[in-house]
Amino acid sequence: MRLSSLADYAVVMMSAAARHPAGTRLSAASLAAETGVPLPTAQKLMGRLAAAGMFASARGTGGGFALSRAADEISLADIVEAVEGPIAMTACVDTERHDCALESACQVRPHWGVVNGAIRGALAGVSLSTLSTTRPVIVAPTLDFAQDERL
Repeated sequence: MRLSSLADYAVVMMSAAARHPAGTRLSAASLAAETGVPLPTAQKLMGRLAAAGMFASARGTGGGFALSRAADEISLADIVEAVEGPIAMTACVDTERHDCALESACQVRPHWGVVNGAIRGALAGVSLSTLSTTRPVIVAPTLDFAQDERL
């Protein structure tokens, strides 16, 4: 699994925003300059992130974007989903889709929801405040698949 460049850039920009004091108004141009994200991409992402409720925006003098919640209340999953949509490891996770040629005989499909939940849970367990620290924080996964009888 690999994040798209847009999702990666969104994480970089949100992390940079989180390093500023709470309530600081930022512009797409200032975050682009700070992070190295190209300005047109930064502008596009700021719009998406604001639409998803990650940033609050204000127009006029003193306007700009500020984090809409505290950094410890925003997860990596929130940011990825704001840019990419719901996290889905395979199309099988979407129970409304029936376009797989293997669907009728697939023995793995019933398990993809559990796997998808574990991946989303891992991303949800990493906060923006953790991502915005100057030193990496090592978090050991606490996934226990043995308790899930479906596996």
